[in-house]
Amino acid sequence: MMQKIEHLGIAVKNLEESVKTWTRLLGEPAYKTEEVAGEMVRTAFFRMGESKIELLEATSPESAIAKFIEKKGEGIHHIAFGVQDLKQEAERLKMEGFRALNTEPKAGADHKWVMFFHPKETGGVLIEICQDREG
Repeated sequence: MMQKIEHLGIAVKNLEESVKTWTRLLGEPAYKTEEVAGEMVRTAFFRMGESKIELLEATSPESAIAKFIEKKGEGIHHIAFGVQDLKQEAERLKMEGFRALNTEPKAGADHKWVMFFHPKETGGVLIEICQDREG
């Protein structure tokens, strides 16, 4: 079962400049930046109560973020929902007719396991479900 909105993912062209903007907007600095090589992105996270804002910058023109920005420009890329049991929730979503974009959970940013679901079934919104990695 989905427990909360874990974060909103925002595609940006320049992470450093966007971090400055969001720091001014929120009045707090990013608590974490990291590179996720498998997704070809650099990320920065801001806390917003129990939820977060994730800024994503492409590190390769082949990344999903680069392609998103090329097609749609900067902006909200996905909504991530925190779940307690990623595999169980992924199976439930598949049974409900949502199409998974990855067949198995993969390591994502901020020490999470993640799976993505196609935006065609959700009115154009890419859905991520995520669960904390142990350890």
